[in-house]
Amino acid sequence: MSSRGEDNTSPPGLIDSLRRLLATVVALLQVRADLLVTELEEQLHRLAGVLLWGAIALFCGTLTVLMLAFTVMVVFWDEHRVLAAALLTGGFAVVFVAALWSLRRRLAARPRVLSATLGELQSDVAALRGDSAQR
Repeated sequence: MSSRGEDNTSPPGLIDSLRRLLATVVALLQVRADLLVTELEEQLHRLAGVLLWGAIALFCGTLTVLMLAFTVMVVFWDEHRVLAAALLTGGFAVVFVAALWSLRRRLAARPRVLSATLGELQSDVAALRGDSAQR
């Protein structure tokens, strides 16, 4: 014990404050990295699902269209084979153009990759600058 009544605990110094600040920054970076990894995993799972179901749909759709065209050609072979072939070709062309239009529209409307991570990083920067209006 001290004879002069001094307290042995000193107030936190600059080193302790810097250590706590560094720990806070590292924790913040870890949270943001976890969010980034989670978003990347979600995008990967979504892409794998889309590719799998797209391949199944393409395969089954192609077989269906080929069998339908074959059936129509067999039914009209004797009387109107050229008309049947022309109508089938025209129908396939219309469906092809509609599918391309739909695909283009869906690709343009897709969500931005890593939008949540980027939003959180922007709010972090705003908070560090002292901008409370952007939070």
